[in-house]
Amino acid sequence: MKYQKKTWFYLFCAPVVIALIAVVVAPFIFGFYYSFSDWNGVSEASVVGFKNYTTLFSDSGFWSSIWFTVKFAVVAIILINVIGLGLALLVTSKFKGSNLLRTIFFMPNLIGGLILGFIWQFIFINAFSAVGSSLGLDGLKTWLSTTQTGFWALVIVMCWQMSGYIMVIYISYIQGVDESLLEAADLDGATAWQKFWNVKFPLIMPGFTVSLFMTLSNCFKLYDQNLSLTGGGPYNSTQMVAMNIYNTAFVENKMGYAQAKAIIFFLFVAIISLTQVYVTKRKEVEA
Repeated sequence: MKYQKKTWFYLFCAPVVIALIAVVVAPFIFGFYYSFSDWNGVSEASVVGFKNYTTLFSDSGFWSSIWFTVKFAVVAIILINVIGLGLALLVTSKFKGSNLLRTIFFMPNLIGGLILGFIWQFIFINAFSAVGSSLGLDGLKTWLSTTQTGFWALVIVMCWQMSGYIMVIYISYIQGVDESLLEAADLDGATAWQKFWNVKFPLIMPGFTVSLFMTLSNCFKLYDQNLSLTGGGPYNSTQMVAMNIYNTAFVENKMGYAQAKAIIFFLFVAIISLTQVYVTKRKEVEA
């Protein structure tokens, strides 16, 4: 009977494991090999050693895109988590219509990145321009035409889309807080802020760990909204790392070089993500 259970377990797991190997593991191994080649996607690849990596470290465009992505990620991660937590606290307070608000706040996450980007592109170009013309504000007329406003356009869209998703994560942890602890804080004369900071926040710290990881990974690998909103312009000043790697591979046909960039980017994000999880995990407390 035990052998039979193991057999069924392996049979049910096999499709997932095969798909994981085919879609993730095998491409990663091949990609690592191609990062040491001059493959252009068509002709046979020849090994060039560490040439791609040495070239990469002197590629100012790549490092500019990394710096832009880091700035974007820091601002977006902070805003998304603050807004998401604020929305979660709002909808978990007992009042009529809270369930409707949950649905409304979560809905932007259901819209695909490209479609969402084109919708906001219309808003930034047409709606902002109309408002700018009415109020005499020239800055609103060219919202996607400068590096600074393009940066904030990306931040706004990312926050608008992802805050509702992060809200759901925080809701699940807020609802798991023991009410007796809050009642005890009330008896001790704690203010609303003291109850939140000293009772609720430490108990929802696991949710913060998850939310921070999710926002970090999504912000760093953003491509579709970058493409639909600014296309990396003007002059690649709003180009993020994912777009830089894509353009290197499919526009310049330097697949091997693009793969070297992808490996460095993978290591960069992995180190930041693992460090973040380690640090925030240590701050978690048992309920």
